[in-house]
This record gives sequence, C-alpha cells and structure tokens, in this order.
Amino acid sequence: MTLELITARGLRAAEICRHKGISQSQIASAVGASQPQVSRILAGRGQRQSRLFEEVCLYVEKFDVGVSTDAVRANEELIEALSAIWDGTAMHARALACVIRSLAALKPIHLQLDTEKECVN
Repeated sequence: MTLELITARGLRAAEICRHKGISQSQIASAVGASQPQVSRILAGRGQRQSRLFEEVCLYVEKFDVGVSTDAVRANEELIEALSAIWDGTAMHARALACVIRSLAALKPIHLQLDTEKECVN
C-alpha cells in the first residue's frame, strides 16, 4: 500500500469517527494503543502500514460498513492462515467460515454484528 493510500485510509477512518461519534480514547482502549498513537493515525501524520494502523482502521471501519473485501484481501496474516489451513473444498470453506463466525463471541459486545449467521452444513 502506498503512503498516499495509507494516509487516505487514516483520514477516512477519522471521518467515520466524527460521523459515528467514536472517540480516540475508545479506539485506543479497544486496540491496546495510546490516544496519541491513534491521533497520529487518524490525522494522517507519519503513516506507515503497521499492525497498529491496520487494527485502528479495521476497528473504525467496522462501525461504518463492516470490513471490506479489499481489507480482507490486504490482510496478509489472515490470507496466510487461511492458505495454510483450507483444503480448497467448498465444504471445508463453510466449516472454516463457521469457526470464524463463532469467534465473534470473543469481541467486545458493542462490536458484534446483528447480522450473525448460523453455521449450517
């Protein structure tokens, strides 16, 4: 991701925060960062693609429209994990999706989606 795209994503996250009333302190608490770190990311200053940058953006983007397909594809750690585990079949894909959805219970209550789907074969 280029510096220009990283900066734009941080600024977009700041816009979502203003629109949805999300505070920098709330984000910092949720992702385990300091408020000044979150402030720098949302202001588009000193940007580089880091784990913290990704966590802040994903946390905020979830309040807007959820995590985009592009964000999933750009998450190398997630793609590597799926590539290492998935056997390529549709049945295994459904099973993995079920396991991933079940992990929603580990998130803070305010982040859980109302649109959770049941895992059915």
